[in-house]
Amino acid sequence: MRILYLIPAREGSKGLPGKNVKILNTKPLISYSIDFALKNMSLGDELCISTNDEQVIAIAKERTVNIPFKRPGHLALDSSSSYDVLLHALNHYKEKNKEFDAVLLLQPTSPFRSQTDFKNVITEFNDDCDMVVTVKESKANPYFNLFEENAYGFLEKSKKGDFQRRQDCPPVYAFNGSIYLMRVTSLEKAKISEFKNVKKVVMPEERSIDIDTMADWKLAEYFCHINLNENS
Repeated sequence: MRILYLIPAREGSKGLPGKNVKILNTKPLISYSIDFALKNMSLGDELCISTNDEQVIAIAKERTVNIPFKRPGHLALDSSSSYDVLLHALNHYKEKNKEFDAVLLLQPTSPFRSQTDFKNVITEFNDDCDMVVTVKESKANPYFNLFEENAYGFLEKSKKGDFQRRQDCPPVYAFNGSIYLMRVTSLEKAKISEFKNVKKVVMPEERSIDIDTMADWKLAEYFCHINLNENS
């Protein structure tokens, strides 16, 4: 299976400006995703960093990672979708007669992936699924503590059920933003949100940090500190 490892890293984050190149522990945040990709790539795979950020480009060059293109402006807006970025990258390689079976999307804001997570994703990926995605078990549950406002302005549970404790509710999962392994033929037919056959790999809370705000950053620093102490 030929995989395109894609790291989307546009310039201009509003929640935490410059987060992709901000130093976490000892290296820029995006380097965690670059290192993860380089460690797991096989012969025939490619690493594509889709970016319009000159600092990201410089970091990639330091790691001798080729930047195949600079992301065009219309795909670097707040309104730009990951799906359009994916198709743009795939089309770039297709024009160079390079085609892939799957895309492995690595968001640079998720630095704590493990080799076990990667192996589990690869293991779950089979001919029947459009995507394997990493998730975390959600503490908020539509059967218990998630509500919607009805036509009369009153809150109702999002899903009906007579559960007295959250632990008794069916488990629900949230994408944690860490790893998405998607079949190229599925991407060519439908948007990611329209995929029907999606399988999960559950990651623990401490590896599911998706950095978007300073509070997220501080939490990531805390876990880096904990890991350093455990390994010292």
